[in-house]
Amino acid sequence: MSIRHGLLALLERGPRYGSRLRTEFESRTGSTWPLNVGQVYTTLARLERDGLVVPGGEDAAGHTLYAITDAGRDELRAWYERPVDRTNPPRDELSIKLAMAVGAPGVDIRAVIQAQRHATVRAMQDYTRLKAQAITAVESGRSDERDDLAWLLVLEQLIFQTEAEARWLDHSESRLVRLAARAATEPAAPEAESAPAGPVAGPSRSARPRRS
Repeated sequence: MSIRHGLLALLERGPRYGSRLRTEFESRTGSTWPLNVGQVYTTLARLERDGLVVPGGEDAAGHTLYAITDAGRDELRAWYERPVDRTNPPRDELSIKLAMAVGAPGVDIRAVIQAQRHATVRAMQDYTRLKAQAITAVESGRSDERDDLAWLLVLEQLIFQTEAEARWLDHSESRLVRLAARAATEPAAPEAESAPAGPVAGPSRSARPRRS
């Protein structure tokens, strides 16, 4: 998630101060990407340096308001239109763990997979429950429908992600089972015969045929 572009998207709705941006960012993403105020103000300072936002006065409580500039709107539109780059995927702890567990002495990789599968299924159940609540909130119209809809989209992405993870775990376990079965049925390689200690001697002079 680009904090930079997330803040620009919120500022497009009107001037805001740092703490409010933090609250709205977390509300829009369902707190799946928590921010601290320091991150918000550091990002705002960089956006101001790049000419994408400008201080826009103060509110009644004395908070400094920030407003998006035309250059900021252009940057935001370009971000919306640009596909997310997948050439450098984020590090995934689970794939690294399984990669390291393969062949590690004393590690039961199938037990590692089983433990992760249980955790993944629990997470999927939690996300599904939260999705039902988000759908109810969107349909009831009792709160900010835009934030509820944004949270619903995030939840659905998390559900798809955990479903894919569960399928990948099943696939990994099946591959391990097949490899283990194949290794069990393959004949052991024959041991190499011992080589003579010294060089192989040629026939002795006396054993060679004499010339007539």
